[in-house]
Amino acid sequence: MQQSYQIIFGVHAIREVLSIKRRSVYKVYSTDPRPKSFATLQTLIPRHVEIVTVSRTRLTDIAESPDHQGIVAAVGVFPFRNSCFNPDKFPHIVLLDGIQDPRNVGAIIRSAYCTGFQGIVIPEKQTAPLSGTVVKSAAGLTERIDIYRPLTSTTAFNELKKAGYNMYVAALGGERADHVVYQAPTCLVIGNEAVGVHAAFIAQGTRITIPQVARDVSYNAAVAAGILLFMISSRSQNIKF
Repeated sequence: MQQSYQIIFGVHAIREVLSIKRRSVYKVYSTDPRPKSFATLQTLIPRHVEIVTVSRTRLTDIAESPDHQGIVAAVGVFPFRNSCFNPDKFPHIVLLDGIQDPRNVGAIIRSAYCTGFQGIVIPEKQTAPLSGTVVKSAAGLTERIDIYRPLTSTTAFNELKKAGYNMYVAALGGERADHVVYQAPTCLVIGNEAVGVHAAFIAQGTRITIPQVARDVSYNAAVAAGILLFMISSRSQNIKF
């Protein structure tokens, strides 16, 4: 039976869920005394939501992480898109191809939102799920962006190509990312932390590379994504301050 709620944690993550109201909040857990940050959330918590006082050890058990900052919430499951993105409404998106570290997934979502990208593709297979750690690492910005969850990255890549997206694949040996003229609709593909993007995707897309001092080193996946997202958005005049 599919779980009907998700556990999230961290001040920013819970604040976003409470503020955006994209999904319900069922229960909030905190310690006694309350953390100082709790005061910034208290006015946002609906009166019907029970606030449960537990020990810090119990809070860690509920969150399955010690990084909860003294507050955890049981909320509705994330409302994933049921269909692929429409390039007219979502001209800038990101496809995650096998990103395993939930902190990388969260950081990429955060950077995508901050640079004006409208959607993220997170396949079910071989990619970290949208866990509480992802939501916290994204500072809760999961709530402000559309996320599509196909079965595999291959399914997603083919759907996006068919929809008309120009696929820009982050990989070594490509054109310098800061020299590329990016064409909308744009999809940036970020690959696995160890092996990178699938070879088939590289062959079918435009390979782009961030300059670095030597070939035997590389950027962290989330850092590389952040740099590329900014490059694409700035060159496409997608960022508006």
